Amino acid sequence: MADVADRAPRSDNAPEQWEDHWSRFAEATRLNPAQRYRCQTILRLLGVQAGDMAPRILDIGCGAGDLLTAVGERFPAAELAGVDRSESGFRATQAALPTVSLVHHDLETDGLPPTDLAGWATHAVCSEVLEHVADPVHVLGRARQLIAPGGRLVVTVPGGPKSAFDKAIGHRRHYTQALLGEQLHAAGFEVDRVAGAGFPIFNLYRLVVISRGERLTGDIDGRPSLSARIAMAVFRSLFHFALPDTPWGWQVVGLARRPTTD
Repeated sequence: MADVADRAPRSDNAPEQWEDHWSRFAEATRLNPAQRYRCQTILRLLGVQAGDMAPRILDIGCGAGDLLTAVGERFPAAELAGVDRSESGFRATQAALPTVSLVHHDLETDGLPPTDLAGWATHAVCSEVLEHVADPVHVLGRARQLIAPGGRLVVTVPGGPKSAFDKAIGHRRHYTQALLGEQLHAAGFEVDRVAGAGFPIFNLYRLVVISRGERLTGDIDGRPSLSARIAMAVFRSLFHFALPDTPWGWQVVGLARRPTTD
């Protein structure tokens, strides 16, 4: 699979667009009920058991560190690391999690992954990243090199229609379950399963987001508006009724492993 990992595509999805993203939308991200549901799903699928000896968990595209914070709280014995291309997100994660190992690196364009993380992770997460990149198979191939043989990878990507906000922050594609499975296979992973999570609440929430159109950016830029905070609070309660695995959920989730013979 070296050709997948070493093929370096040109990206016109400039990293600079992320340099003000976390300062503008960090609070809305933390309040976002879909983000909270996604985090809970990831924590469940990581499969870390109470008796596991010091699992090593890597967040690929760690952003401002919200997921790493939740992982550290759930699994206090775990070693944590994060990789991200955004300088502002990197700084935010450093400030929030000073003891976590962080690497400022773009798996899409920066060449081979850092050697000190090669084969490091027993468990890895790549959440809401692949929809932004030109060549997801290339990025997954690079990510595979950071995971130990037999190590587990949890991937989340958006399904369903794009909103105006999705387009504004550079979503190149939304996923079907079949497409995510194909890309994981092409990157050299053994795929355990791909599911559609969150039906019907996740889909309903997304429809509300889509209906706001370009107005949503103003709703959540900086401190979210009162109406946005109320809507998110209502959906936080409703997400208790979201189904974890159906053909119709617009949160697409994949569980895969790096082959032991890789």
